Amino acid sequence: MDIVAKLETYRLDNKISQEELAEKLNVAFSTVNRWMNGRSKPNKIQTHHIKKLLKIK
Repeated sequence: MDIVAKLETYRLDNKISQEELAEKLNVAFSTVNRWMNGRSKPNKIQTHHIKKLLKIK
């Protein structure tokens, strides 16, 4: 499972919106929306913060 899919699972499990997820990751809502729609992927720094949020090594 890729990092974006894990992030979406986290979002759904915790019943938070893409907007709330964006706030947690300190990125714009549109950034999260593009990840979820497959139009872009998180960069290296964003990936680091996603892994930290998901507690993945």
